[in-house]
Amino acid sequence: MSFAAHLRRLAEPVWAAELEHPFVAGLGDGSLPVERFRFYLAQDYLFLLAYCQVFARAAAQAPDEATMSQFARLLDATLHTEMDLHREYAARFGLTAEAMEATEPAPTCYAYTRHLLYTAATGTLADIATAVLPCMWGYFEIGTALKARGLPEAQPLYHPWIEMYASDEFGELAEECRTLLDRLVDGYPPRELQRLEPIFITSSRYEYAFWEMAWTQELWAP
Repeated sequence: MSFAAHLRRLAEPVWAAELEHPFVAGLGDGSLPVERFRFYLAQDYLFLLAYCQVFARAAAQAPDEATMSQFARLLDATLHTEMDLHREYAARFGLTAEAMEATEPAPTCYAYTRHLLYTAATGTLADIATAVLPCMWGYFEIGTALKARGLPEAQPLYHPWIEMYASDEFGELAEECRTLLDRLVDGYPPRELQRLEPIFITSSRYEYAFWEMAWTQELWAP
């Protein structure tokens, strides 16, 4: 079993709960209220900005061309493909890029992005690859599972989101994240591999918390 697959098995309860979360389930069957999805889109835009910063930091720290190229490809795909599609898609819900950038990050969005940025600032490249993996891989799993259930006839506005994250192109990005991590930890002693496990679990828990944040339209206390 690859190390990435081992991490995925450890986080199975969290990932299974994500798929059954009312936000994800409502996205899949079309019952999710549009205002909750609009809240999610604005917060996810802020998340993606930080996600790009993490890939950029990793590329700058890479010790060789191959590793730099992999992180740079992931940065390019997120910054120039996923975010472009995100902006175009958000416009259908009346959200401009300027409005999303001006949005205050909700507590969970702030905490999750700080977890990633802290890891990027203080950790190894393997730490970074471990921290970012649950997002890319998890979205592909969710998109694939929702598409397999059938696109929601009740809400065609959600079709592009499901189709994007279930696409072969996005699946290839998730696979690149997995293979990158497995390459970085090749030869690591068991103690170092164990040290990475909580990083993956924490990011997985934040992924679940992000859906909950969007479902409740989480706000800061007064």
